[in-house]
Amino acid sequence: MAKRLSSPAAGAAKKTQTFAFNAPDALSVQLVGDFTHWQNRPIPLRRDSDGIWRVRVPLQPGTYHYRFLVDGQWRDDPECTLRVPNPYGGDNAVRQVV
Repeated sequence: MAKRLSSPAAGAAKKTQTFAFNAPDALSVQLVGDFTHWQNRPIPLRRDSDGIWRVRVPLQPGTYHYRFLVDGQWRDDPECTLRVPNPYGGDNAVRQVV
């Protein structure tokens, strides 16, 4: 999939980013992106009592592409309005960490 748009600043402090996905009936939700080497190191989210899956991830300043895997199916982040096309005919969400 697409590479990060800008490299993290060398030595810059990581900033905690919260990722969330509303899927109360899902059995598993994973965060995948260029910062996880896509499916090589997915990050599992945890479901809260409200049915929203969440995870906090420390990231260095930069621009990152990501998607969710919900029960093994690729899903867009409906809360993210900044997206870029990926080579598979879909879109990657973009998270900018400043």
